[in-house]
Amino acid sequence: MGEYIKAYLITLVIFFGIDLVWLGVIAKDMYRDKIGFIMKENFNMSAAIIFYMVFIIGLMFFVINRAVVLGSWQYALWAGMFFGLVTYATYDMTNLATLKDWPLSLTVIDIIWGSLLNGATALISYLILSSLNYFQ
Repeated sequence: MGEYIKAYLITLVIFFGIDLVWLGVIAKDMYRDKIGFIMKENFNMSAAIIFYMVFIIGLMFFVINRAVVLGSWQYALWAGMFFGLVTYATYDMTNLATLKDWPLSLTVIDIIWGSLLNGATALISYLILSSLNYFQ
């Protein structure tokens, strides 16, 4: 059980670190420009922490554990990207369908980002966990 917790924490740090660079540096102004009219001045830290914790459980369960069992970095990458596509499309397409003035361009960018973020996280996590012989 300890290996799974360590693997979870490794994946959480990777995902959060990459996403933090995206949200805090690369795309910070883009989100403010496109949806600033509905953004809070200060985000809800508790909700963000819960999101990251739960989301990583899904990525571990549906992608990374299977990639390790298969011994396949390709599975980690492609299944990770598919998981990101499905999850981010669910969020963005729901917003596009239900929220007034939700930008199509943000939807497209965010879905691409989610696919890349999850593929990279799954691949990096897989490579680290495999090198440490987790789940063996």
